[in-house]
Amino acid sequence: MRTLLFTLLITPAFLIGQEIEGRWQGSINTGGIKLKLVFKIKHSGDSLLSVMDSPDQGVRGIPVNSTIFQNDTLRIDMTGFTINYTGVIDSAGSIVGQFNQSGQVFPLTLERSIGEEKELKRPQEPKKPYPYFEEQLKFTNPVAQIKLAGTLTIPKDKVSCPAVVLISGSGAQNRDEEILGHKPFLVLADHLTRNGIAVLRYDDRGTAESEGDFSTGTAFDFSTDAEAAFNYLRSRKEVNGNRIGLIGHSEGGMIAPMIAARNNNVNFLVLLAGTGVRGDQIILKQSVLIGQANGIPREELLKGREINKGAFDLVLDTLNNDSLEQVLTRYFYAQDNSDTVEGITVEQMVNKNVQTLINPQIKYFIRYDPRSALTKVRCPILALNGERDLQVEPQENIGAIQKAVKEGGNTQLTTKIFPRLNHLFQECKTGSINEYGVIEQTISPDVLQEISKWVNSLEN
Repeated sequence: MRTLLFTLLITPAFLIGQEIEGRWQGSINTGGIKLKLVFKIKHSGDSLLSVMDSPDQGVRGIPVNSTIFQNDTLRIDMTGFTINYTGVIDSAGSIVGQFNQSGQVFPLTLERSIGEEKELKRPQEPKKPYPYFEEQLKFTNPVAQIKLAGTLTIPKDKVSCPAVVLISGSGAQNRDEEILGHKPFLVLADHLTRNGIAVLRYDDRGTAESEGDFSTGTAFDFSTDAEAAFNYLRSRKEVNGNRIGLIGHSEGGMIAPMIAARNNNVNFLVLLAGTGVRGDQIILKQSVLIGQANGIPREELLKGREINKGAFDLVLDTLNNDSLEQVLTRYFYAQDNSDTVEGITVEQMVNKNVQTLINPQIKYFIRYDPRSALTKVRCPILALNGERDLQVEPQENIGAIQKAVKEGGNTQLTTKIFPRLNHLFQECKTGSINEYGVIEQTISPDVLQEISKWVNSLEN
């Protein structure tokens, strides 16, 4: 899940001067999930200053590079994230426009809002003081030549303890894997450390306190970050060097086997909603399941799936990026574009689709088959999925993981599909992404217990 950033507003003549000041909010729909965005604008002398909150993601007070109000037009920009928003005030006083992030365009209407968001209830989040040691640190990835920032938690009165590195899912995420007001990695790290397991979790490259550029990286690049974290753990005297493993969630569950396949020092893997089939198949299945949960008609879903499959086949078959952009552009213009979203032109829609598919991360994910790494893993593996996961379908992916590991001759695989749990391993009703932020539970206690019990059961 990506942290969304910044924008651009437009207003007519009657919204002038200090009237632009205040709190404006709206929601965008991306990938079947609605994300609320709040912009806080104020005067500072002759200039305007703005910050943005993304309450559903638990992100607040993000500063804006530039806020300009001229000729009835308000522009708020965050150039480092290639995001802008353009909107026009309507007769009701709403700002109606388009939110553009890296070529992806989403309709966004902002309404003036009074008052602050209510604090979300997250009862599983630990409160200080913790009954273990906590250390803020930095370590180096020599491959990318960047420093990554993280938190290491170590059990008290524990000598030579087992340890794990936590690897987050897709999108730039902080060390807590913060999403929709939840902090899954904070909760997981707290549980594991209380149960005698040291944990290193870190900010993704280019995120929070870590160096680097997240936007240009692929899952392979991110695997070198996680491996650097693993190697750092091996240097710590408090940790048993023969009992260090990797725990990856979602895309992190795809990355962890990459590392274990090339690094025999990895002692175990825990794959949380990890993938077992090629990326294009993951996305095709995901789009249908999420669409069904959101009530989209089956005929429309099947039509969309057919168009996506055709585009993905081009990504799989065209290796030259310049040629890929051209063939994808021709492909999307050849489709029936009569159902474009209101306020977005065919040209914008085509450009959005093309830019998404030539993005290095998306392109790599579509082409990558995790079975190539899973067949080479020799250490014990625990693979867990939720029955109601709509993002990584459990039966297909667990089955593929089982087959690949067996083909590689590894007999040390344990798998489990938990009933009634979603992609975040929350107890849920439908598995819909829209439930994530509403549910108070961050991770099912049954899953936490399963992981800590399994790790502690492994022989030295």
